[in-house]
Amino acid sequence: MSPSAAAGPAPAPRAAGVLLHLTSLPGDGGIGDLGDGAHQFLDWLEAAGQSIWQILPFQETGFGASPYGAASSFAGNRLLVSPVAATREEDGVVSTSPSPPPPATPGLVQYEPARRWKDGALRRMWHETRDRSPETLHRRTDAFIASHADWLPDWALYAALKEELGGAPWTRWPEDLRRRRPTALAAAGDRLRDEIGYHVFVQYLFDRQWRSLREAARRRGIRLLGDLPLYPALDSADVWAHQRLFDLDDDGTPRHVAGVPPDYFSATGQLWGSPVYDWHRMAADGFDWWIRRLRFLLDRVDLLRLDHFRGFAAYWRVPGDAADARGGEWVGGPGTDFFDAVAQRLGALPLVAEDLGVITPDVEELRQRYRLPGMKVLQFGFDEPDNEHLPHHHTPDHVVYTATHDNDTSRGWFDGLAEPSRRRVLEYLEPGSEPISRALVRCAHQSVASLAIVPAQDLLDLGSDARMNVPGRADGNWRWRLERGELSAAIGRDLRRLTELSGRLPAAVTSGARDDANRA
Repeated sequence: MSPSAAAGPAPAPRAAGVLLHLTSLPGDGGIGDLGDGAHQFLDWLEAAGQSIWQILPFQETGFGASPYGAASSFAGNRLLVSPVAATREEDGVVSTSPSPPPPATPGLVQYEPARRWKDGALRRMWHETRDRSPETLHRRTDAFIASHADWLPDWALYAALKEELGGAPWTRWPEDLRRRRPTALAAAGDRLRDEIGYHVFVQYLFDRQWRSLREAARRRGIRLLGDLPLYPALDSADVWAHQRLFDLDDDGTPRHVAGVPPDYFSATGQLWGSPVYDWHRMAADGFDWWIRRLRFLLDRVDLLRLDHFRGFAAYWRVPGDAADARGGEWVGGPGTDFFDAVAQRLGALPLVAEDLGVITPDVEELRQRYRLPGMKVLQFGFDEPDNEHLPHHHTPDHVVYTATHDNDTSRGWFDGLAEPSRRRVLEYLEPGSEPISRALVRCAHQSVASLAIVPAQDLLDLGSDARMNVPGRADGNWRWRLERGELSAAIGRDLRRLTELSGRLPAAVTSGARDDANRA
């Protein structure tokens, strides 16, 4: 396939958006979810003139609650299901009022209290619906299973077995289950029928609430920008169900695991622990698992960021028993074969390439061949003179960020800079009396990059205690959360004005304002 035939969509008009993960939304229950808080945030985005909401991966998480270590590449995180919103469901779902949610801890996600409360509420709803409206429930969920037959049965059985076996990873399950012998799977399916039904029911609710949110975003002219991690976790339904597609020993132990070499974030590199793909076997299947994964996600979001894009050109693999990522090696990835197959099956590619880190010419060539926007991060621009992340090096085929989920907040970053870098920031941005976060937001909006994304923490000028993730640190991440009213109408008005001045207001809003002015 020629580059033009496989090319992505034409360059988008200038736009602006906010990065805020769903778990960081305010509301009851100890964690943000798909309920009222998400819809209220859409209202705020619309009033602020934003046309993009970027979220992190929304799949079920595993160890450490990291959205980049998902237990499934498909199943929605049950903690994002709103029991309160589910009580307003129709079509056979029995409304049962949940018990009072756990008391809130200001500014923090409470994973375990949220998990206990939501699991209890959703299980009660499942039992009530199963017992009082079984025919309607079965009709709805049977249709749902049929439309997701390529992943949902595996996920529901995996989740039910995890419950039965005390949360043990699948690599420690009895051999017959670990190796997925048909008689063992059939026996488990019969034995765990009710628990499997519960997990299907939760995914059914997640799907309904997600589609409600997506439709609400469309009505407001807001596109959802999702995020796709390159690898699922070892202890995931994907790896258990498709072991032949990963570099594993016969007992499920990874021969090699994924990571990155020493970089900006860690002197010993990042050891992710996820098994790497057997790309030769994937190619022999026409990359079918990957194409199904992309199709599934692009049915739920409008744009999709490919995390660790460089792994498609070459990926860093580390021996499975390594203590850190320093002893790895670069191995060639699937490259053009992969993207040609995807384009042939799915058409135009509304993707964003996360091209940060060690970027070699082959990575840039791959991105440009398929006309995928790359990323520029302003915080990376001041460590050395004339860095490529500075705005005068940007081009329209980029998405510019003040920071990503892996960075410190802009205020925390600036406070920790060495003096030479701090001087470069002040000379370049000339912030005057405005906070450095506000200066960086302004700088991002004024860039020629087509899309500017700002983390909510930078709109609020928050310090390092609001940081979302520290790469390489196992605990204490993914916990920051907005408080009710923290993103005020005044902040929204200020962001809208900046968005308008930098030519990033949505076209419909700009046209409407022009028509109003003409009528006046």
